[in-house]
Amino acid sequence: MDVTSPFLFLGRSPVKTTSLNQTHRDMNAKMVDFGGWDMPLHYGSQLDEHHQVRSDAGMFDVSHMLAVDIKGEVARAFFRRLIANNVDKLTQPGKALYTCMLNPRGGVIDDLIIYFLTESHFRMVVNAGTADKDMAWMLAQRDQLAPGLEIVPRRDLAMIAVQGPNGRAKVWQVIAGAQAATENLKLFQAVTYDKYFIARTGYTGEDGFEIMLPANDAAGFWHALHAAGVAPAGLGARDTLRLEAGMNLYGQDMDETTSPLESGLTWTVDLKSDRDFIGKQALLEMPVKQQLIGLILLERGVLRSHQKVATRYDGDEGTGEITSGGFSPTLNQSIALARLPLSVSPGDEVQVSVRDKMLRAKAVKYPFVRNGKSLV
Repeated sequence: MDVTSPFLFLGRSPVKTTSLNQTHRDMNAKMVDFGGWDMPLHYGSQLDEHHQVRSDAGMFDVSHMLAVDIKGEVARAFFRRLIANNVDKLTQPGKALYTCMLNPRGGVIDDLIIYFLTESHFRMVVNAGTADKDMAWMLAQRDQLAPGLEIVPRRDLAMIAVQGPNGRAKVWQVIAGAQAATENLKLFQAVTYDKYFIARTGYTGEDGFEIMLPANDAAGFWHALHAAGVAPAGLGARDTLRLEAGMNLYGQDMDETTSPLESGLTWTVDLKSDRDFIGKQALLEMPVKQQLIGLILLERGVLRSHQKVATRYDGDEGTGEITSGGFSPTLNQSIALARLPLSVSPGDEVQVSVRDKMLRAKAVKYPFVRNGKSLV
């Protein structure tokens, strides 16, 4: 499909498509509606795709996420006010910063990555489901804080994540000359090479690259990666991989009603400097009563989001809820992230309501898996 036509009509509702939509269909992907986007769930076996990423290399179409270029002399000053993490950590071109954008109440509007390119050019990547909301919020803040600043959505770019222990080497097979430019790239750094913006970032707990390139070139690049032995992977494997890696999913583990301080994201919030960002005062005044902690199910069953969790404490202070849960293919057991009282510590046993039964689970420190190895 022409990349200038972002909708595929399925039934009555228009569904957005990436430039790789026909490529996924040609590879017999199981397609699903994901937040209004027609995306691949799997290409035959979600389990095989998961293990392929952990053991070798897999690739994900993440073009539904939105890259946004921020241009202007006041770009850094704009981010000092807009985001919870400190943009002044970004001093080296290509360096990336993970952060949250908060509302005045301290709730999470979105979690995102910002890349520093030059003092007058930053690039950010926001979630697909929040892209329209994020753009509206940023434009409104721009009008108040930095009139004249350019905020440019880049739907002309495709994004492909290549993840796994052999992912970088297989990218080097496909992009001639890229090894010299990216071999010494550190984690959370990016570089522009030819038509590619190559970042050593990811959402799987494995090494690899997230690569932006012109949308019209995405299909050819995808097929070249496949020929080099990179397996296509869908949303199903992406979710089990990120859960094992203990990585938050917006809309489940945090949203506009939850604080980053109770969502395992305190490390992304700068409360030490004098900088005043949107939501800072609310965070300073907000009592922190809960935490995000890992769970491993000790009995047969599957942990799912919204299941209630009971601790050894009575009353409301002894209850919590699973935010993300599922079966871990690497550990071969069910795991979860849960928002529980601060009184719960790793090693404690809790009970989870699963289909009207109370099943035993153990609290653990996450991540559960990194670089193919169990950490619990």
